[in-house]
Amino acid sequence: MKLFLLFASALLIIGLAHGQPTTPLYFPPTTGTAWATTAPASLGWCQPQLDSLIAFAGRKGSKSLLILKDGRMVVEHYYGTYTADSIHYWASAGKSLTATLVGLAQQDGILSLSDSTSKYLGRWTSATRAQQRQLRIRDQLTMTTGLDDTPPAPCDNESTAPSCLLYLAPPATRWAYHTGAYRTLQDVLVQASGAASITQYTNQRLGNRIGMTGAWANDVFFSRARSMARFGLFILARGSWNGAPVLTDAAYFQAMTTPSQALNRSYGYLWWLNGQSSHLLPTSQFTFLGSVVPTAPADMIAALGKNDQKIYVVPSLGLVVVRQGRSAGASRLAASSFDNDLWSKIMAVFCVPTAATARNDAAEFAAFPNPATETLTLRQPAQTTATVRLLEALGREVLRRQVAAPETTLRLATVLPGLYTVQWLDAAGRVLTTRKVARQ
Repeated sequence: MKLFLLFASALLIIGLAHGQPTTPLYFPPTTGTAWATTAPASLGWCQPQLDSLIAFAGRKGSKSLLILKDGRMVVEHYYGTYTADSIHYWASAGKSLTATLVGLAQQDGILSLSDSTSKYLGRWTSATRAQQRQLRIRDQLTMTTGLDDTPPAPCDNESTAPSCLLYLAPPATRWAYHTGAYRTLQDVLVQASGAASITQYTNQRLGNRIGMTGAWANDVFFSRARSMARFGLFILARGSWNGAPVLTDAAYFQAMTTPSQALNRSYGYLWWLNGQSSHLLPTSQFTFLGSVVPTAPADMIAALGKNDQKIYVVPSLGLVVVRQGRSAGASRLAASSFDNDLWSKIMAVFCVPTAATARNDAAEFAAFPNPATETLTLRQPAQTTATVRLLEALGREVLRRQVAAPETTLRLATVLPGLYTVQWLDAAGRVLTTRKVARQ
């Protein structure tokens, strides 16, 4: 009985630290600089691991790192000369802001996702008029316009001139990360709303409601780090702020933050979705197996921008994480190897022991030799059955095997040279532990 009570108590503590938020969300005032904080120690977070996380972000060219727990600030760190008042671009993380604005516009009845974009913009592509009429606002939100995402020079992925928006395939038949096709949504919002600018519409419809300040310049949003955090908290609260509903269209919010089409299950309405069975990445038509960020919680949604501008929202943990800075890893416009590395560090911060970490303490997992050439030997505790997978730098799974023996040998003949992550997963798919390895 004593053992049972201890185990139940441990589960309760784990739920408080890792599960759904157990306290009401805190919302900072919409004006001023006041923001309630929470000490990491009060959450049971490991200070050495937290210090390691902050130092790691600094070594990777970060300008800011913010972590909110249930809305309260736990980490707010700025690097070098960058401060809380410094302004930085969101890059493609602004796509997720645009998706939210489109939802508000549909809620207000000034547009519909089923509308043809040409209703608002006229001749906006080089497709035929019949082809262009088929292009809907929904196709832009889901990155399925069918327009060519790699047009010939002098055009590029970001070009918005009609001569650069070339018809390649029927809409909704091809997923491709195409910034140029997306950017015209801002013009749609201005035309539909009658606003003087997209900045005015953003501030009036959302920014003033949640205390988010910033401005659009050349189709890119710029703001302070705290404004990014406010937007993340608004999404964590499912479209409300301090009890006041803002995005009241629950069906739109659900569609925005769940798979929006079957071509790339890891993409909603301009939001990246973790925990899916497969994903596509920018600049590629290859379908990768597994999550976009394997080391992060499965329910995480993310606004991801070029050079590793990040807004991560994790409902199960009550977390919002913001990162601004320079490029920190192998990147494909939005997703980056940095996502995987950063979340390995973040998850290490939680000190409350779980059954998995208790097993790890009792017996070591190992991967050797490191670096490896033709084979890699994996060691795990006796009588442990696990699934082992090998992930490349961008998080793509390149090898998977179920193992039960204390030692297993993996042949690397089909694995290219580079840096990899070995993960041991339990029967429920939870990560037991990870090891970094190199393939020569």
